Amino acid sequence: MDLRIEQLTKTYPSGIRALDGITLTIPSGMFGLLGPNGAGKSTLMRTIATLQDADAGSIRFGGIDVLQDKEFMRRLLGYLPQEFGFYPSLSAEATLDHFAVLKGVHDRRERRERVGALLQQVNLYEVRRKAVGGFSGGMKQRLGIAVALIGAPKLIIVDEPTAGLDPNERHRFLNLLAEVGENVTVILSTHIVEDVRELCERMAILAKGRVVTEGRPEDILAQLADRVWRKTTEKAALPALEANYFLLSKRLYAGRPQVTIYSEMPPGEDFTPVEPDLEDVYFFHIARAAQV
Repeated sequence: MDLRIEQLTKTYPSGIRALDGITLTIPSGMFGLLGPNGAGKSTLMRTIATLQDADAGSIRFGGIDVLQDKEFMRRLLGYLPQEFGFYPSLSAEATLDHFAVLKGVHDRRERRERVGALLQQVNLYEVRRKAVGGFSGGMKQRLGIAVALIGAPKLIIVDEPTAGLDPNERHRFLNLLAEVGENVTVILSTHIVEDVRELCERMAILAKGRVVTEGRPEDILAQLADRVWRKTTEKAALPALEANYFLLSKRLYAGRPQVTIYSEMPPGEDFTPVEPDLEDVYFFHIARAAQV
């Protein structure tokens, strides 16, 4: 089932316009939602999850108006928010059993089988009787995705799931998400470009509450073909380069500044052309949105 979002808007009492006419169609599979902090990602996720109301617009999932029939969406939804907590003294098994009851799985045998299968899937079965308070951040994230899966959802939302994880836990969690995304719609909301590049068949970039680009990653990359240039320079030269070029990024390479720019024509000054990556596209659209 596709998730169809039309002209969704949300302005907070403070005057911040978090969503400014968001229109998106999200198909089955893994969908990446990229954007910096403050772009509106979390507001959009909470609105889809029926945790807050929009000012205007519509969300439809499987032909049902989500904003009018919130219980329908809640039955089909698995949600892993950016910040969540567990009772630290409960075991992983007891925690998941508790959430299964909340999701309406009242038969004890069915619940035990479902909890065991999910703990196997997220690779926590061997520690199922250990207190969650002693889990690492990655283990808690994997338990969180098990909670999101407990009701056999058709749509799963994960908000900044790999922030703060070490590289091993991050890859373990991404592999788990990829497995989950084979059968349902998964929205991965993040500011980490690599997560989207590794997992998602389609994506969108948000900035200032708007969709600034969307599509397949390879098609979005093609937007910058033959327009990305790079050079290694000296620190003293950076102000002039920033003033004269559309700077995408700067970083240290072997201890010296390396700048990447966008230019439709060869810029000269010892710049060499490079194949754009998704990070270049991200910086391009975020920088261009900041100029509006």
